[in-house]
Amino acid sequence: MKRIVIVILLGVMKQTLFAQNFEISAAVRPRFEYRHGYKTLKVDSLDAASFVSQRTRLNFAYGSEKINAYISIQDVRVWGDVPTLNTADNNGTAIQEAWAELLLTPKFSLKLGRQEISYDDERIFGAVGWAQQARSHDALLAIYKPNSNNQFELGLALNANSESVFETIYTLNNYKSMQYIWYHTKLSPLDLSFLALNNGLAFIENGKQEVDYNQTFGAHAKLSPSPFNAEASLYFQTGKIANRKVQAYNASIYGSYTFKNGLKPGLGVEYLSGTDMDATNSHINSFNPWYGTNHKFNGSMDYFYVGNHINSVGLVDVYANLTYSTETFSVSVMPHMFSSAATITNSLNNEMDSYLGTEIDATITYKWTKSVSFQAGYSQMFATESMAVLKGGNPHATNNWAWAMITIKPSLFKTNLKFSE
Repeated sequence: MKRIVIVILLGVMKQTLFAQNFEISAAVRPRFEYRHGYKTLKVDSLDAASFVSQRTRLNFAYGSEKINAYISIQDVRVWGDVPTLNTADNNGTAIQEAWAELLLTPKFSLKLGRQEISYDDERIFGAVGWAQQARSHDALLAIYKPNSNNQFELGLALNANSESVFETIYTLNNYKSMQYIWYHTKLSPLDLSFLALNNGLAFIENGKQEVDYNQTFGAHAKLSPSPFNAEASLYFQTGKIANRKVQAYNASIYGSYTFKNGLKPGLGVEYLSGTDMDATNSHINSFNPWYGTNHKFNGSMDYFYVGNHINSVGLVDVYANLTYSTETFSVSVMPHMFSSAATITNSLNNEMDSYLGTEIDATITYKWTKSVSFQAGYSQMFATESMAVLKGGNPHATNNWAWAMITIKPSLFKTNLKFSE
């Protein structure tokens, strides 16, 4: 009898244990905004805008030895955009993410479906978390991690309006196809990444859909020998967009120092090439940070590269940052001095000063609990006549923006079950 028990125990010990993790979480994020010169200079005949927008999400996460999966259902609304006795929402419920990752080997996996794509400082690829709707892609990712210090990712995407029998014109403001390779390596204390992106954009020529491809090549480096930190990046763009040749580049560098008392000053500069307003050549010299989280760069008032300022005169952004933080509280002040990278001319074809203006951003954050935080901010733009040439409006008016936001992210259910096979 003892021998039988011993044999059974040995058999059980030889079985492979694997875990299945499942979590349901939520996110509720209402945000009040007062816009009085946000994204563009104030027009004298128009009053300021005030509203509350809200993002609501329900998330389902699953993980096992062979499969990871994630579904995020999202509702985005403005308070009052439907009546109290509504039968349907304006935006409706949407799928923000719905992907599965097949863990084919310990080092190689395939991740496919609707997913957020974010790399490095999110300059070229980012989730755009500030925007209530955020950004996600329909894509296939091949991920290879040979060791803990190196990672390769290959991304592929092909877009269409719908199923069809023959080719149809792709009408959405999106890429028609996309391929990229991203490589990241850790060379402590240096993190280094390389990106090569091939971006296919559809356009109509002689009544027929054509696709031109433009390329973005570059690298991002982050040095973290605490308390000093530094980041730098350099990107080039080439190829064609709607039969126009692209020749553009972007360079940035930022450094900061963290004192023991929580004070963190920083200083940086970013250059994004632009196209002269009086240019007679057919080239595009304006850098486009395609799918980045552009709200976190070049000022919180979103005057540049947030659904605007594409194929324009570029930008030179010299900025500073002063942050004080504790475990639960932080406050920061960040001034930006903006200039154009290319020539600005007015309606009389006179060349304007390249200096566009100065923006000052202030933000305060309080983490009440692990899942609840409060944030508020105020920004003001001190614009010039050159900014008015680009944006219109009154550069001498008070152009400001204020906001307050509550983020609530509770974990509703979580389990970790172990099985044997």
